[in-house]
Amino acid sequence: MSDLHENLDPLVIAEEWASAGRNVAMATVVETWGSAPRPAGSHLVIDGEGNFHGSVSGGCVEGAVITEALDVIEGGEARMLEFGVADETAWRVGLSCGGRIRVYVERLA
Repeated sequence: MSDLHENLDPLVIAEEWASAGRNVAMATVVETWGSAPRPAGSHLVIDGEGNFHGSVSGGCVEGAVITEALDVIEGGEARMLEFGVADETAWRVGLSCGGRIRVYVERLA
């Protein structure tokens, strides 16, 4: 991506990608508890090739969200994901800070 795209809102990128005929999913932070790297309302847009723009958390959490988003693009059914320190996978996906986040992933038409 060009430097110009680095400053654009992920919603703008999602619209551009969808208008260009790319399959697109949007991940949105819908809730946070405790210490969370990104606030509710943060977005990550993902296309069918695994390209992405924006952020919902950082680190391994984003990798897990991208993987889920590719499945959503393929299958079309939205998913609610939760990552947190109470989850046995929390350390593996990078939320060792004690926070929890819920991320809604949906395919865009």
